[in-house]
Amino acid sequence: MRNKTLSALFLLVLISLAVSAQQPASDGPSPARLQQHISYLASDALDGRRTGTQGANDAAHYVAGEFARLGLQPTIHRAGASRKGSIAMSQYLQPFPYVAGVELGQKNALVLGGKRDDLKITLKAGEDWMPLGFSSNATVEGAVSFVGFGITASELKHDDYADGIAKGRIALALQGTPDGENPHGQFARFEGVRWKAIAAKNAGAIALIVIAKDEKFKDDRLYTLSYDNSAGDAGLPVILMSRDSAYRMLGTSNASLGDIGTNSRALSEELTLTTDVVRKEVQAYNVIAVLEGSDRLLKNETIVIGAHYDHLGRGGEGSLAPRSGEVHHGADDNASGTAGVLELARLISSQKPRPKRTIVFICFSGEEEGLLGSNYYVNHPARPLANTVAIINMDMIGRMKDNKLIVGGVGTSKEWRQLLGVGESTSTATSGPFSVTLQEDGYGPSDHSSFYAKQIPVLFFWTGTHNDYHKPSDTFDKINYNDEARILSFVSNVVLSVDNADKRLTYTVAKSDSQQGRSTGFRVYLGTIPNYSDSNDGLLLDGVRDDSPAAKAGIKAGDKIVKIGTREIKNVYDYTYALGEMKAGEEYVIELLRAGERLTVKIKPEARK
Repeated sequence: MRNKTLSALFLLVLISLAVSAQQPASDGPSPARLQQHISYLASDALDGRRTGTQGANDAAHYVAGEFARLGLQPTIHRAGASRKGSIAMSQYLQPFPYVAGVELGQKNALVLGGKRDDLKITLKAGEDWMPLGFSSNATVEGAVSFVGFGITASELKHDDYADGIAKGRIALALQGTPDGENPHGQFARFEGVRWKAIAAKNAGAIALIVIAKDEKFKDDRLYTLSYDNSAGDAGLPVILMSRDSAYRMLGTSNASLGDIGTNSRALSEELTLTTDVVRKEVQAYNVIAVLEGSDRLLKNETIVIGAHYDHLGRGGEGSLAPRSGEVHHGADDNASGTAGVLELARLISSQKPRPKRTIVFICFSGEEEGLLGSNYYVNHPARPLANTVAIINMDMIGRMKDNKLIVGGVGTSKEWRQLLGVGESTSTATSGPFSVTLQEDGYGPSDHSSFYAKQIPVLFFWTGTHNDYHKPSDTFDKINYNDEARILSFVSNVVLSVDNADKRLTYTVAKSDSQQGRSTGFRVYLGTIPNYSDSNDGLLLDGVRDDSPAAKAGIKAGDKIVKIGTREIKNVYDYTYALGEMKAGEEYVIELLRAGERLTVKIKPEARK
């Protein structure tokens, strides 16, 4: 880690020297500066910028250093820090809590056997079995039920937990589904171990054991401890067991294990299990800088220019090459947007006269984990959120082809189309040198969604996905720097148009395709916008789409869903599982918390078209 940090600092020094040696900046965005920023942020030295890692912290300090060099003001004035002279880079950092990972605690134990001590067999954590990262910590004792693939799918008339076979017992399940390796099979959405854990909990099991797929235990994809910041623990102990240990428990062999995969049955074997998973909590950082407005009154209003700087580290969750272990460089996603914020900060801060309104530049972290940084910011804003005029968000703006630019959020303010120079009610248009695809919705898979949920107009600029998306091959040499500079000129003009307007933008509820959203593959639609932060006490909603079933039921942004029908809802996985069981047109009772009060509403899901 020390060598990696030194390499990052050495590369940073070289880039800084190169920048300082340049001639004074021209009036427009500089492709050369963009390349300098992106080549550092996407370098091996930053190790993929996974939130909470040293590489991400190095990226945060790089951005903070650039803000300081431009003379922008920080938002955090820590005790003892001087506001005169040089500004400490830490004053630009807004910390937010983050679980960087999990590790084995000291209390993990698993003992097979009956009443007699001489018949008991102790299995060792890390060698014979492994708790999963989202396992609850607990001690359980009981008999084991083999439950096949551990799937309950009412619409497919399939229930591995029929007749209460695992109630009050420990469920033992195979990985995968009855579809085998077919990724398009009818059981495909039930394959994930999270869904198996929910099925086990709903069936009354006290713990879940999943049998490893690989004969070599440590090669199994579930062996490596990992943590998902978008949800809490499973609500029961969940472990991975080696095949050898499973054979011993089942009294079977590898050859016959698959034959019993669809036949649930109770076993006489009993065991005692203690799970102990320790969360490694660290601080992650948004990087925030302020350019104070020049107008006596309008400076109280703010325009946010943002992008996320985090990426996927060495792969794993979210990667399209999950087993590679290689650095995921994230040049386009989203070193390109981060470099865009830095270049706009340089241009706008040097213009004369200064903007009338205050400009807040933010580089978010935790976007890849579920918009964690931007969600934290809108609940802990540097300037009052009520005074925030708009956010301009840039995510993946470095790989434009054929002058095609995508702009989302145009339906979140009635003034956007005029400011963009495009006609009313068109989905494609020509704006300046670009062929623009316009999207109305203010929600989407990037940080502007957090702001739109707070009823703030948003614009989202991006150039689309490509074959290197979420892969190690997303490298700095593939960025189209000249085109990104042209995009930034366009964005700069939009920002200045918003700033020069006599009145602030008018927020409007955007038209949206009611079938869009993060939850795909389901037959029904509710219209809720889940919050993807860690949770163990219900699903917080960031928003509710206008005229949706949720809106008609009286559900609002800020509500926390705790129960759907008979299903307890602890996190986004519980919610998604319950959504998969719903049928269009049938009425369901939802229990929710609002301002500390428990409420009950009735909802009728619509069919997903």
